[in-house]
Amino acid sequence: MNAIHYIGLDVHKKTISYCIKTADGQIVQEGTLQAERTVLRRWAKGLRQPWHGAMEATLFSAWIYDTLKPYAQQLYMGHPAKMKAITAGKKKSDRIDARTIADLVRCDLLPKCYVLPPELRDLRRLLRYRNMVVQQSVRMQNKMAGLLMESGTAFNKEKLHGKKYFADLIKSLREVPESVKDLLRMSRGAMEMFESTQKQLIQRLLSEPALEQRVERLMSIRAVGPITALTWALEIADPNRFSSIADAASYCGLTTAFRSSAGKQQRGPISKQRNAWLQTMLIEAAKLAPRWNPQLAALYAQQLKRGHPNRATLQVARKLVAYLLAVDKSGQPFQLPTPPMLPMTTKTKKKKVALARAA
Repeated sequence: MNAIHYIGLDVHKKTISYCIKTADGQIVQEGTLQAERTVLRRWAKGLRQPWHGAMEATLFSAWIYDTLKPYAQQLYMGHPAKMKAITAGKKKSDRIDARTIADLVRCDLLPKCYVLPPELRDLRRLLRYRNMVVQQSVRMQNKMAGLLMESGTAFNKEKLHGKKYFADLIKSLREVPESVKDLLRMSRGAMEMFESTQKQLIQRLLSEPALEQRVERLMSIRAVGPITALTWALEIADPNRFSSIADAASYCGLTTAFRSSAGKQQRGPISKQRNAWLQTMLIEAAKLAPRWNPQLAALYAQQLKRGHPNRATLQVARKLVAYLLAVDKSGQPFQLPTPPMLPMTTKTKKKKVALARAA
């Protein structure tokens, strides 16, 4: 039986440092590779022993993971926030980092993170690009309003981005420099291009067979639209990786930081360790959800009596997470739970008998 080797990979944009160790910690080989697919495949094919490997999750770790995955018995991605201990020593180099990662894999101490399947990762990239496009469109809208205010032009804020109103406004400008008019036209053109692009991306995502039924089920929740459903499906990927609603809410950035030491417990602000895309989407959805969902509206009103409106919005967002997770795990459209029938008391029975006799 071949002994398993353990490989630590310290990945960078241009180079990859690696360290191969045996089960008892002996270094078999270490070195540096060019960060190219052909080089990595040739190196992986030359390994004679079965191996387990790991690397830290970075911006450019995904393609390296996909390239090496077919050659490894086990390949993991390390959680970057939980691997900060690597930098705690006085000495730090790519070689030392690769050795440390190899030891973490060898001793089964690596803080693993979830890796999305390549097909879902590609769709998520499209959705995140759409979010960037929407931000640029809003920047152009704000720029148009700013140019008009700088030139002292009165305008209707609600109608400014309408095509006909904008055309009439440009024609009516008198004491405005031509450069401002040109900038307004360019900003308008950029805004229309960004809006067209984001609509095309959404239509493409909604027509994907892998997402169509799932998004339809999630949208059975009142106040959950296509953007909310798509963001949840592509950022969560597999809902079964969350054992509870609390874990999912924490991943979405809807829980506070918690510290406990020497019998003292302290709650801090909302934790920065979260999925920022989900957090933004859920908070924005929670602000509008009470308008469309009576149950969420009642929850918001109940929480609003206790204090700050932002805390009430946070509670609505947490309830949305509970709804989304339940639908996603069950694979069934959303249905409100039916309250259980309470046993009839003696007093209630007597009252019913009296009403029947009176009738």
